[in-house]
Amino acid sequence: MSFLWTSEDMTAVIGGRPIGTLPEGITGISIDSRSIGEGEAFFAIKGDRVDGHDFASMAVANGASLIVVSEAKLPALGRLIAPMIVVDDVLAALGRLAVASRERSNARIVAVTGSVGKTTTKEMLRHVLAPSGKVHAAVASFNNHWGVPLTLARMPADAEFGVFEIGMNHPDEIRPLVKMVRPHVAMITTIAAAHLGHFKDLEEIAAAKAEIFEGVEPGGAAILNRDIGQFGFLEQKAQEAGIARIYTFGQHAKADFRLADFEGNAESSTVWAVLSGETSEIHIGAPGRHIAENAMAALGACLLVGADMARAMEALAALKPVKGRGERHLLGIGEGHLTLIDESYNANPASMRAAIALLASATPELTGRRIAVLGDMLEMGEFSARVHEELAGPLLAAGIEHVWLAGPEMAALRDALPDSVQVEYREKTSELADFVVRSVMPGDVVMVKSSLGLGFGKIVAALLDNYPAFSDTGRQS
Repeated sequence: MSFLWTSEDMTAVIGGRPIGTLPEGITGISIDSRSIGEGEAFFAIKGDRVDGHDFASMAVANGASLIVVSEAKLPALGRLIAPMIVVDDVLAALGRLAVASRERSNARIVAVTGSVGKTTTKEMLRHVLAPSGKVHAAVASFNNHWGVPLTLARMPADAEFGVFEIGMNHPDEIRPLVKMVRPHVAMITTIAAAHLGHFKDLEEIAAAKAEIFEGVEPGGAAILNRDIGQFGFLEQKAQEAGIARIYTFGQHAKADFRLADFEGNAESSTVWAVLSGETSEIHIGAPGRHIAENAMAALGACLLVGADMARAMEALAALKPVKGRGERHLLGIGEGHLTLIDESYNANPASMRAAIALLASATPELTGRRIAVLGDMLEMGEFSARVHEELAGPLLAAGIEHVWLAGPEMAALRDALPDSVQVEYREKTSELADFVVRSVMPGDVVMVKSSLGLGFGKIVAALLDNYPAFSDTGRQS
């Protein structure tokens, strides 16, 4: 059997004390007792809301072959009989394992941050690098103080490429994480008004994102968005961090990985990309100009880590939107169908505008409507009312005449929209979900987007529960 880690190596690396007869090795690592796999190690991390030690027995019952626990919590585990490694602090031990994983790896590593597009670009990189070798990347948006070390500790020793997403909502969060990851290529997708409540302005956000440069390996590279106002600032920060190889992407004439032209439709897009001075026509299986722009960054990263570029470009044709980030569903309703665009995972002003543009590019059938179902953008602080009001402009420019809203902050957008727009407002997500399910009609295109805390996934789930989905063949399933 092939092990992710032998128990002997893992115990030594994390500085633990073994209790009981440890298995020869483990096949994986989990911090979730519900989804742990047979033969995996359970790290009982204490989080903000729950303590993994409270679920240690469940992890063992679900197949964990050993558990990693804190010395201080050992008495509370009572009579639990299971192989254990006892450590001073479980999260710190996971961090030590992450560092050891990086040290043993020969993979070419790409790290991605940015206000918008991190997860989509990470998944795109996983997809386009796969034809060139074994790729390791996080299974979800594991981009914080536990997600990054967990993803790194899970990296197989024989991985040829590693892709890591690193997020933040305060300064000094990226710095320690990128020093674990030590990427060969660091990418910033864009700077936008995300988490604005924790920062004074966009330059402060850019400075926090620029922490990613501090962990880049000697001789490594940075990839920056040439189209944004903070480009010069980020370029300077990269240079100050000692990065000599700085590349750019975007539509700018001087971009190294340039989006020369774009043709999009509701399901996909065709782009003309200029890479290393050569123009290529590329089909992308997901819609949206913002997806095409991030594809330039992803292809640039492929080039820098030595991937097969022809196969990477071909792979983009099979790219599909990530769940909650533009995923589309065709749902049966009456004698026809409606299109659901699921953008429910998260939202900030930049991603809201991108989603509105995506809705504008969709074509309703017969008498169908384009409907924007929008919820609050969180962490906007004192800027909240203004950034919600300012969504009126993109909605009007896109010709969206039906806007259904929920959340206290969205009251500002409700009041900013003219009478020409048919606005429905509910304070609670559950109330809006009931309205949406009752009010959609055949031919409609419905786009659902909000910050994760609003729970707009419930609206998506309600639509999926009430209207049957069509399969790829057009039949209801």
